[in-house]
Amino acid sequence: MIAYIDENLPGQLAEGLNILQEPLNLKEPTIFEVKSIGDAFGRGVKDEEWIPQAGISSSIVITQDLRIQSSRHQRDLYMRHGLGIFFFKPPSKKGFSYWEMVQQVINRWDSIKHLTRKNKLPFAFRCSSRKDFEPLD
Repeated sequence: MIAYIDENLPGQLAEGLNILQEPLNLKEPTIFEVKSIGDAFGRGVKDEEWIPQAGISSSIVITQDLRIQSSRHQRDLYMRHGLGIFFFKPPSKKGFSYWEMVQQVINRWDSIKHLTRKNKLPFAFRCSSRKDFEPLD
């Protein structure tokens, strides 16, 4: 399973999380590889371009971009291409600080893996800094 980290999150998070996940892949039922969308598909790539490409490998995406869910076109696109998406809702319009975002993803990494194993693609979940993941329609 490939977990893509969106460009609105620190790119270093993908590399670090991938390194931390490697030894766990030897013990867990699902192998997770973590990649940055910018590195995998090109910096600044439009959602309409990377979503179909990520869907080829039945991937999940971690993002703060709630517009992917609220835009009917983009929601239909990720659903049609079979992606799982985890939305992190920031506490304000400024978004999370660098370290807040790293902490949010690290603290929820086990939940992301569990929900990915438990749910059939496509799916979408949202969390906030104070609430755990909840499914989205």
